[in-house]
Amino acid sequence: MKSMRVELEYTPETIPPIHEGICESDALDRELVVGGQAVDGVETITSFVYGEPAAYEPLLSNLESVLEYDVTPATEGFFLYLRRELGSDGLSLLSSLSQDTVVVVPPIEIRSDRTIRLTLVGHPSGLEQLVSTVPDGIRLDVRWVSTDVTVSGTSVSDRQRTALQTAWDVGFYEVPREAGIEVVADELECAVSTASELLRRGEAHAVERVLEDRP
Repeated sequence: MKSMRVELEYTPETIPPIHEGICESDALDRELVVGGQAVDGVETITSFVYGEPAAYEPLLSNLESVLEYDVTPATEGFFLYLRRELGSDGLSLLSSLSQDTVVVVPPIEIRSDRTIRLTLVGHPSGLEQLVSTVPDGIRLDVRWVSTDVTVSGTSVSDRQRTALQTAWDVGFYEVPREAGIEVVADELECAVSTASELLRRGEAHAVERVLEDRP
């Protein structure tokens, strides 16, 4: 068994409507699909969306395929429960990438740069076949392959990246430190506690991302 981390990138012509909406909205950062299934042409998923519910809900109301959804606000975003018809192809992202010997391991990260990142686990031959049969209009990049059965965490969000860049620019990471967290908070126009939380989460995700992208 092997695990493989991949990135899928859509063209402007092939990107799904909801994903396109995430890319175009300044109030939405990314979506993490944490679970789901497809039965009789209907997909049911649960996810966490980093962003504003008011910016996401119109993406759902504009789609006839959406059967029902529920939004629960939380820190940095909201939880989403969604049921929708899959259309004539009858395939969800989970089932289209899965094969007899390959499964998709959540979370699936839907990003605002038209890409999706996910981890696949299965037989080496099944993983190789999947890579070679990607549909037209989608680019697949293999980020790493491991002989261990492992999963991956999340990457740095746009707000965390902005906080990290701001901290870097004002000298927060200089040795010795040239500016404190109060200066970072002033630049971000937020509370000190918010700036500290953004940096802490961003630093943790940045380190995880570096380790994830190992050879």
